[in-house]
Formats: sequence, structure tokens, C-alpha cells
Amino acid sequence: MSTPVSVPPTENRRPSAGDDGFRPGLLSRLGAEAFGTLFLVVAGLGVPLFTLPQSNPLPGALAGGLAVTAAMLAFAYISGGHFNPAITLGNLVAGRIGIAAAAAYVGAQLVGAAAGGLALFGILRTVPNIADARTAFDTVTAGFGEHSVIQTSMAGVLLAEVMGSAILVAVFLGMTARRNNNAAAAPFAVGLAFAVLLQLGQALGNAPFNPARATASALFSSSWALGQLWLFWVAPIVGAGIAGLVFRGFADARDPRAATAADADLAAVEADHGSDLTDDFDDDPDEQPAAAPADAGSDEARDFFDGPRSKES
Repeated sequence: MSTPVSVPPTENRRPSAGDDGFRPGLLSRLGAEAFGTLFLVVAGLGVPLFTLPQSNPLPGALAGGLAVTAAMLAFAYISGGHFNPAITLGNLVAGRIGIAAAAAYVGAQLVGAAAGGLALFGILRTVPNIADARTAFDTVTAGFGEHSVIQTSMAGVLLAEVMGSAILVAVFLGMTARRNNNAAAAPFAVGLAFAVLLQLGQALGNAPFNPARATASALFSSSWALGQLWLFWVAPIVGAGIAGLVFRGFADARDPRAATAADADLAAVEADHGSDLTDDFDDDPDEQPAAAPADAGSDEARDFFDGPRSKES
């Protein structure tokens, strides 16, 4: 995996119009990630648990997409609105978040997902018509082969998870890019993309395109679910890595003519002043020197609604 590119910390940026100086700490961000993931699990698994997803998968897919949109609108300004280890990994590979922060995010997402799954399991135990809560959870748990709705093979589900996760992460990274003038619509774009992918995933084998959600359902299902869980971690990681590398390339791509002109101007100014010019480029992270504070990567694009304060993909 490539080392994340140096991203200037939020503290070094000039505040944009309407910036109130809000800088959430790590605990606040982890709390937002955990609660948002809990919401996604409760809505994304709860709706199909108490309906018939095989005959009508639309309610479950729509619930999952709307939950993503609502969670991002509510908490993205705090944590960036990942709620999915695949999206966190995509941000890591793209250079928007540091390794330590990414690991903490994934941990918080797993805690929130497990709490959501536990809440649904408790509700199932109170329904008199459901004799076995674990068997009920099997109907919404990701699986392949004989545990797929249409008996999709392992290779088919693997390919679908890689492709779907790559698409989802690409939509997230593209919508939250620093130069995207439509960044305010990111929750709606990501939510719609997730709903469409879930519609496909449910038909193939309840593919969730979210390792945290897959883990939550597997924990409370029959024993076979944990045996197949590896696929729903490996495939999203591969897909997220592909999307992250593509967007890392976008960020590194420079117009040769513009770069030549900028280098010539920088050389001329350095010749005249011979001083550290770091502060002259606060507004453009592409012009930042390679060296950056150690925690520079931990401030990802959590404030993408403000446009200028978001980091470039």
C-alpha cells in the first residue's frame, strides 16, 4: 500500500467564509462513526429482517441508502461520514487520513455495527412467532454458494463485492473532493449509489459492500456465516484500494505547463528572498512542501460541505 501523501493540517489553512473554527477531537469523530454505523445497521438489516426481501428487495435497499444519506447529513461535519471500513480504507489510500486514525475509525465502526446487530437480535427474541433468532438473521446475512439467494458462486459474489465497493468508494471520494462544486450533495449521491448497489447485492447473496455491516449480521447468524465472512472483508478492501489508488493518481496529476511555470516562479522568489515559503501556499495543498506534521493525515475531509476546507482527492 502506498504511503499517504502529505496533506496540510486543517489548522494551517486560512478559514473560509462562515468558518466558526470548529475542530472536533478524535473521540468526537469516533463517536460519530460508531453511532452512524449503528444507524446504518439498524436500518439496513432491520427493514429486510421484518419484511420479505426475497420477494421485494426494494424496501431494504432503499432503507440502507436513506440511512447513509441521513447519517452523512447529521455527522459528516464531525467525522467525514465514512461509516464503512471500505470507505475509510479508500480515504487512507487516497491520502486523506492517516493510518492510526483509519484504524481507530474501523474499530469504532465495528463497535457501532455490533451494537446495532445486538439491538436487532434482542428485538427478534421478543417476537413470539420467531422461534430461532439466529435463523431469522440468516435471511439477511451475506453469503455465497448454497447460502446465496440465487446460489451465486464464490467467484461471482467476490467480483460483485469488489466492483460495488470500488464504485461506492469512488463516488464518495469524487463527491467530497476539494474542487468539487457539488460537494454539498455528497450525502445524496453516496446514499443513492449505496441503495442501487444494495438492490443488486441482495439478489446475489445479501452483499452489503460494507465489512462492518457484514460482521454485524454474521455475529448473530448461524455458524456458517462466520466461515464466509472473510470474503466480505477481502473483496471490499480490494475494491476500496483500487478506487483510492485511482483518486490518488488524480491528486498527483499535474499540468506540465502549469508545473513548469510554478517551479520557475518559486525559483525566482527563492532567489530573491531565500526564505521558507511554506505559508505562501496555505490555500493550495498541491503546492505544500513534502514535509508535513506527523498528524497531518488525521484530518480528513470531514467538512466537505464547506468546499474550500475539504481536501482534494
